[in-house]
Amino acid sequence: MNTSVTQATPRQPARFRVWHAVAIFGVANAVSILPAGFNGDEAFYNAFTRPAAAPPDWLFAPMWLFLNVTSLIALGRVANAERLTGAHRAFFVLEGVNWVLFAAFNTLYFGLKSPVLGAVDTAAGLLLGLASLGLAARLDRRAAWLILPRIVWLLLATYVSGWVALNNADPFFGGQ
Repeated sequence: MNTSVTQATPRQPARFRVWHAVAIFGVANAVSILPAGFNGDEAFYNAFTRPAAAPPDWLFAPMWLFLNVTSLIALGRVANAERLTGAHRAFFVLEGVNWVLFAAFNTLYFGLKSPVLGAVDTAAGLLLGLASLGLAARLDRRAAWLILPRIVWLLLATYVSGWVALNNADPFFGGQ
């Protein structure tokens, strides 16, 4: 008679906790609202000629809230993997830079009044987001699904911001 008992391997405690997500969210959003206030400068955005596909200004805040939450859940899933590899670390760098781009957007677009810099920031966020999505797909499929809405939104945002930058004057670069 075999009396050995198979014991489950204890899972290591989570490295990424809710307070980490709250801190990232809080810092990024605090930096983001400094130049333009809580709602951005809708008059600046609405003064531009925009493509028909441009979302209404009221949609940005709830959409980014949703995208921030899903991105943080994805980050937590990847960070709490049993074993961290170089691919995990690369994912963390990409996501960190994405958060910096998110936080910088309002300063570039509204603070400096530059649709060109806003478009560059948005396109960079899309490219880095695609790289994050690719890594997440290898590391944690659910995390990849959580990042996918951000990519879809950034595809639209890159088109709109590029269109606005090409079809309107940029006050920061001397355009009236």
